[in-house]
Amino acid sequence: MELAARAFKVQLHYFDVVDPKTVDSAFSAARKERADAVVVLTSVVTQTQREKIIDLAGKNRLPTIYFTAEWVEAGGLLAYGASFTDLFRRAAAYVDKILKGAKPADLPIEQPTKFELVINMKTAKALGLTIPQSVLGRADRIIE
Repeated sequence: MELAARAFKVQLHYFDVVDPKTVDSAFSAARKERADAVVVLTSVVTQTQREKIIDLAGKNRLPTIYFTAEWVEAGGLLAYGASFTDLFRRAAAYVDKILKGAKPADLPIEQPTKFELVINMKTAKALGLTIPQSVLGRADRIIE
């Protein structure tokens, strides 16, 4: 992320969300730092606080990108990450190999190969954002 930030001349600020009580303070800090956008990384805390995070992003008018489509389905703006459907299918192939006698330690580690971009247009409109057609054309799914 640091490399991309330097390439695009973007300044990053990190706000730790270590427990549910720190969600509000993270958004207060983002507002104080005049953040232009937020990237929410996946953790147990962020997953359990999904509704609150989406609500605070909207109230603070902060465009926010998430890791999975479920955030966008719940009202978040945009998600880009590995396709869990594809990962589960590939995991099933591993289970099949193990059940047929393969040793798990002998199976190669694989990286995700399919990623998906999901955009919530209702949220974009509420934030006053216009999503460029070039981005919309690349989306795997657009929620109206």
